Amino acid sequence: MAVHAYRRPRAAGGFGVLIMVATLLAAPAEARKYPGFAPKRPLVQKATFPSPRPRASAGVTRSGRAPGVSRYCAAALRGDRNAQFELGYIYAVGRGVRRDDALAAAWFRKAAAQGVVQARNWLALLRVKSKAHAVCRDDSSPHFGPVRSSAANPARGPIVKLVRSLAPQYHLDPNLVLAVVAAESNFDPSARSDKNAQGLMQLIPATAERFDVKDAWDPEQNLRGGMAYLRWLLQRFDGDVWLALAGYNAGEQAVERYKGIPPYPETRDYVDRIAGWLNR
Repeated sequence: MAVHAYRRPRAAGGFGVLIMVATLLAAPAEARKYPGFAPKRPLVQKATFPSPRPRASAGVTRSGRAPGVSRYCAAALRGDRNAQFELGYIYAVGRGVRRDDALAAAWFRKAAAQGVVQARNWLALLRVKSKAHAVCRDDSSPHFGPVRSSAANPARGPIVKLVRSLAPQYHLDPNLVLAVVAAESNFDPSARSDKNAQGLMQLIPATAERFDVKDAWDPEQNLRGGMAYLRWLLQRFDGDVWLALAGYNAGEQAVERYKGIPPYPETRDYVDRIAGWLNR
C-alpha cells in the first residue's frame, strides 16, 4: 500500500466552507471517523436512466462535452428525487454552469420533499429564497434569450402565447421553439414549402403522421407535432441542441451518417441562424 505524506489543507473561505460542511453532513457516520476522509461530494444514490437503444450516433455531440444538466433534466421533471438532488448540486457549486443558489434551492426543495436528507442539509446551508419554479438552465448549451420582435421575426401575438403555453409540456425552452418557428415559417400558419412541408413548424406529411398530427394547418396541432419531434431529437442526440436542430432540418439519418452537423450549406446556415438568435 502506498503511503502518502499528509498535507494540511488550506483554509477554505466563504462558500468553500459551506461546501465542506454540507459534504460532511451528507456523508455517513463511519466516513467521518477517519482523518483525511473527505468525499468530494455528498454521497447519494445516483439517478438511474434507461440506456438508449444502440445506434450509430450514440454519444455524438458537436462539442464533445459530457452530458450534464441535460442528463438529469428529463428525469428530474418526471419527479426522480435523485436527479432533482443532482441538479441542485450542479447549480449550488457551479459544476459546468453558472452558480445559482436560488435555482439550486428550488431543486433541493423538491428533492427534500421526497425525503432526500442531503437536500435538506443543503437548504439549511444555502439559506436563500428558492425560485418559484425549478427549471433546467444549461449554460453549456446556447443561452435561450428572448427571440426579439422585428419585421422579419414577428415574435409576438397569439402564436407566441400558444408556444409559451405548450413548450413546457414537452420540456422545451419556449424561446428555442420560437426560434425554430421563425426559421421554418416566419410565423405563417399557411406556409408551404416546395417539398410540401406545411404550417408553422413545416411538417412534411410523413412527420405529421409519425407524431399523430391530423391537421398540419391547425396551428396548435402543428406546434405540438413539431415540438414532439424536437423533443425526440434532443433525446436521440443526448440533449445536444445543435445536433437536434440539424436533425430537424436535414433528418436524423443525415446527422448519424456524418456523426455531426451535415455539410449541407442549407443545414449549416439554418443552425447558425438559430444560434445567432438564441445567443444575441
